[in-house]
Amino acid sequence: MEVFLIKAAQLLLCFAILVLLHEAGHFFFAKLFKIRVEKFCLFFDPGFTLFKFKPKHSDTTYAVGWLPLGGYVKIAGMIDESMDTEQMKQPPQPWEFRAKPAWQRFFVMIGGVLVNFLLALFIYSMVLFHWGDSYIPVRHMTHGFKFNATAQQYGFRDGDILIATNKGEVVRFDRKSLDHVYRDLSEATTATVLRDGKEVTLSLPGNLSLLDMLKEDPPFISLLSPSVVDSVVPGTPAAKAGLRAGDQVVMFNNQAMTTWNEYAEITGRMNDILLAGNPADSARLRHAVIAFRHAGSAKVDTVAVEMTPQMQMGFFMANPLVDYKVETKHYGFFESFPAGVAYGWQKLSGYVSDLQYLFTSDGAKSIGSFGAIGNMFPASWQWDRFWELTAFISLMLAFMNILPIPALDGGHVLFLLYEIVFRRKPSENFMEKAQIVGMSLLFLLMLYAVFNDAVRFLF
Repeated sequence: MEVFLIKAAQLLLCFAILVLLHEAGHFFFAKLFKIRVEKFCLFFDPGFTLFKFKPKHSDTTYAVGWLPLGGYVKIAGMIDESMDTEQMKQPPQPWEFRAKPAWQRFFVMIGGVLVNFLLALFIYSMVLFHWGDSYIPVRHMTHGFKFNATAQQYGFRDGDILIATNKGEVVRFDRKSLDHVYRDLSEATTATVLRDGKEVTLSLPGNLSLLDMLKEDPPFISLLSPSVVDSVVPGTPAAKAGLRAGDQVVMFNNQAMTTWNEYAEITGRMNDILLAGNPADSARLRHAVIAFRHAGSAKVDTVAVEMTPQMQMGFFMANPLVDYKVETKHYGFFESFPAGVAYGWQKLSGYVSDLQYLFTSDGAKSIGSFGAIGNMFPASWQWDRFWELTAFISLMLAFMNILPIPALDGGHVLFLLYEIVFRRKPSENFMEKAQIVGMSLLFLLMLYAVFNDAVRFLF
């Protein structure tokens, strides 16, 4: 429950920031061109609002809604989510949206997208300025990588260090670079690995499914973690068996292993059996056999142990990253902006490229709403990760909003471009019907996304 609340709080704060600033972009240009804004609402408010006030001598009511699916600014003389058709039946007033030149209305409509895009680049820049750019050079990762059965079909071996594909060099290992590595592997025809100190070139098909690679368990490529014990909890089965910090586990339940990756696979299969709910299986699985090599010795002890009712042994795994030197590039305030822009553009390009998978059956199933987005946030509050995800979601919102779909900013922009090119406006009747169609499509898409979230949660 605690993890859920932490993720939910991060998601709500992220959405509040992005929606507020997106609508502020529309608001800014409307005020700049002296267009009346009747309402500025953070979140939607069907039926009632949580809070609202109207300053003296102001045309705008400021409000906070109860439904955190978005927000809006109600601009006078504009066909929008409010569907205020009565106002549109009246003669145009000089302070209305429809009375302004097309170029002014254009800037009002792209204001939100522009703010989301610039905000993302600014956040990325400030993250680099405050925390720097930390990573591990892949050539320093002497333990190498762990590869699943699919990867091994193409010649990868556990312990290989991936240093390049024909798409480019693999220089670093960190959270920021993993999506780029997967994308390169999916499109590459060759890959170069460092194996036993020598470079080996492997052939790849060039058309691996990125979605399949991302959803495989165990992963196509992951950090290889030697099965060395970091610490042991006193009084636990591991302590009673004689395990100590620095020992290496070489066998568990009669299955040889050298990495924690293999241990996770073994215990994962055990958990699959437990999920069937047979008490006899639970009692049987608790009786395990473990073999371990003592630190600094060739001696191997094999001991029968009884795991806890929670199927725990009572030891902690060593983090292989502590064996590697982390390099951090620090940026000055002004240096951070070109670096943030470059990184933001890379993230946007990758996101746009990956949209092609939405038109596949697996891609359609991956569409999610708040559940999917909320799970992107970590289980503990990490400000650097929070701001990185906020920047990425801001880029997503900017791109999705500029799509030429009625009811989105991009739909309004499309009609404005039509007006500019052909020197005449689409009829108000057409605009109203287009708005209804667009809102209906978005509503159906939202229902589908929520359905996918529910399926993933239940199954």
